[in-house]
Amino acid sequence: MEINDFFILMKGELFLAVMIFLLLFIKVGKGMQNASLLTLIQVLLFVNFLVSLTFNREGVLFGDMFITNSLVAFQKSILSLGTFLISLLSTDWLKKHSHLPEFFLLMFSSLLGMFFLISSGNLLMFYLSLELATIPVAALANFDLEKRKSSEAAMKLILSSAFSSGILLFGISLFYGATGTINFSQLPGHINASAMQILAFVFLASAFGFKLSAVPFHFWTADVYEGSPIAVTSFLSVISKGSMAFIFLTVLYKVFQPLSEVWYALLMILSLATMFIGNLFALRQQNIKRFLAFSSIAQVGFILMGMSSNADMGLASVVYFVLIYVFSNLAAFGVVSVISAHTGKEHINDYKGLYQTNPFLSWTLALALFSLAGIPPTAGFFGKLFLLAAGASKGHYWFVIFAALNLVISLYYYLNIVRVMFMDKSRHPIQSIKNNRAANFALGICLAGIVLIGLVSWFYEYIQTLM
Repeated sequence: MEINDFFILMKGELFLAVMIFLLLFIKVGKGMQNASLLTLIQVLLFVNFLVSLTFNREGVLFGDMFITNSLVAFQKSILSLGTFLISLLSTDWLKKHSHLPEFFLLMFSSLLGMFFLISSGNLLMFYLSLELATIPVAALANFDLEKRKSSEAAMKLILSSAFSSGILLFGISLFYGATGTINFSQLPGHINASAMQILAFVFLASAFGFKLSAVPFHFWTADVYEGSPIAVTSFLSVISKGSMAFIFLTVLYKVFQPLSEVWYALLMILSLATMFIGNLFALRQQNIKRFLAFSSIAQVGFILMGMSSNADMGLASVVYFVLIYVFSNLAAFGVVSVISAHTGKEHINDYKGLYQTNPFLSWTLALALFSLAGIPPTAGFFGKLFLLAAGASKGHYWFVIFAALNLVISLYYYLNIVRVMFMDKSRHPIQSIKNNRAANFALGICLAGIVLIGLVSWFYEYIQTLM
């Protein structure tokens, strides 16, 4: 392979590595003012997004350990875009933080791990990439250094991650013992649905359940989301979950296809439990971050339902939904981040009368919640529609009926927040917030995504061409 092919196939990973070393040099050198450094980082993140979108080529490196194609490149571009938006939405909080370079060093390291994760060609590469993606996020969760809840969040995240990593390693060792290989391209030919292989797959699926916050592996999620800074919560909710959904699709459809009957039954159970339990707990939340945590758990249930179709339709619907989820969830977290940075308020009742003083923030949050609820004509409606259609492809219509009933339940708690903002009155409403241009620009991008991705069919059709 020519050196030019190496640089093209790994362009996203190499650009991220350059950004990490640049931040290291800035940190150990004279340093920069937070405002100037943040602007530089945001520009680099936007360039990283453009790099992920352009000059893509299919190929493999390092003996099939690293695999890339047009679909993988598109998935990486979604993650790059989400990280760029998080940096814009958290501008006020980041400018005030005394450890800005360290924050992005950890975030870029985690994103680099996710890039390698999506391009993994064997189980060892997959495991190492997963650790690189996970460990820096545990440190990020503790970035509100003066808050005890932030330290508790980091501790819970690292302990649950270590536990899930142990389960994953055990499953990998069982697969290697049963098949004699860990290469994704060779594993399907050695899988015969023996008892040991099914047990090994259950261990692997359990590890994925931890990372995706699927029920019953979700117990860490709400506490970590509540204790972490909102920028980190956004990263966990959107970027981390998106990368795990992408690699889970690859593993199920390309590696463990001979076990499709086993994992279809498993996904059905996980999906039903996840969307139902996530909805029930979301109904009871009063803290906005915990509310969005259980909301994201319920969304994972729908993603798992789309995965269960075991067809190109399921693959396209999940990638499409993750793209919509990036815009919808980041719009919601963006509003929460702005309000928290200016007022410190994170209770749902604090949002009473928000429309009277902050109409733009109110409408942004309302549209984000409409999209998460799947209300037309937002993009979330079309995303949920395609997931439901994929879930129905096996002919188990009771599965789809149960999911539709959960959509009705979710309408209640999403619209309840809209009611609080637009209809309830407060003696001490949140005062008018003068938001910075960067955050307003990011919120505008999210709103455009929520509206246009659903109405312009080109996006879904383009994803289908990548299959």
